[in-house]
Amino acid sequence: MFFEKKSEISEKSGVKMINGFVKFQSVRLNVYCFEVDGVLIDTGAASLLEEFKPFFNTMDVDQVMLTHYHEDHTGGAHFLQTAYNLPIFMNETRIEECKYKANYPLYRKLFWGARKPFEAQPLENNFTSRTGRWKVIPTPGHTNDHSSFLNEETGQLFTGDLYVTPKTKVVLREESIPQIISSLELSLSLDFQEMYCNHAGYIENGKEALQRKLNNLKELSGKIELMAEKGMTPSEITKQLFDKKYPITKLSLGEWDAAHIVTSVLKNRIYNN
Repeated sequence: MFFEKKSEISEKSGVKMINGFVKFQSVRLNVYCFEVDGVLIDTGAASLLEEFKPFFNTMDVDQVMLTHYHEDHTGGAHFLQTAYNLPIFMNETRIEECKYKANYPLYRKLFWGARKPFEAQPLENNFTSRTGRWKVIPTPGHTNDHSSFLNEETGQLFTGDLYVTPKTKVVLREESIPQIISSLELSLSLDFQEMYCNHAGYIENGKEALQRKLNNLKELSGKIELMAEKGMTPSEITKQLFDKKYPITKLSLGEWDAAHIVTSVLKNRIYNN
C-alpha cells in the first residue's frame, strides 16, 4: 500500500500551526497541531512524526494540551515526552488508557500509525501560559474525553474535533450527536471570535461557523425524530437522509457511517422518553 504524506506550516494571529496529510487512493485525512504562547495543542499522528519533527524541533513550548485521546491527536506525545521532557495534560477519563499500547482498528493504524504509550496529567478547569489565562471547556460528543481550550486574553478558541465541518455526513460509532449539540451550545456561550480546529484549521469567524454547525445538527436531529415518529426504521431514515456513500465507510468497515448519526439521535430520544 502506498500512502502519500506531506505537511504545511503556517501562522495566523500569533498561532503557529502545522497541517499534516495522509492520502490513500480516494481517502485523504489531515490533522493540525497549534503552537501559541508556550503551549502546544495536540501532537499529530505517529505516521506523520517525521513530517512534524522539524516543526517540533523549532517550537518554543513549556506544556502540551491534548483535546482528546484519538491517535491522530496523541501520536506524537511519546516522542515529545521522551525527547523534550514536556508535561502533557488531557482529560482524566483516558489517561490510564494512554499509558498502554493503543488498540484500534487496522485501517486507523495504516493511516495514523501506532500510538506509543505516554504519561499524562489531568486537566483542571483552567491553566496559564506565558502571558495568558486559559479556560478548559468540556466538549464531549466526538469522544467522551473531548476538551476545548479558550485563551481568555486573546479570545481564541481551540476546538479539537468539535467543529471539523459545518455539515455532518458521517461520524464514528462512539460519537453522540446530542452531546455534540450540547457542547456546541456551551461553546457558543463563551466570549471568542477566532477558532482553530484540528482538521479545518484557522477559522476567522469561529462563532458564526459553530452556529451554522449547531443549526444544521438541530435541523437534522429534528428530521430524524420526525421520521421515527412516522414509523420509519433507522435504516430507512439513513437511506433517505444520506443517499451518498463515502469511501471512509467502506474502508473503516462501518466504524465511520451516516447510520451512527441516526442511531445516536434515536438512542437519546428513547432515553429521554
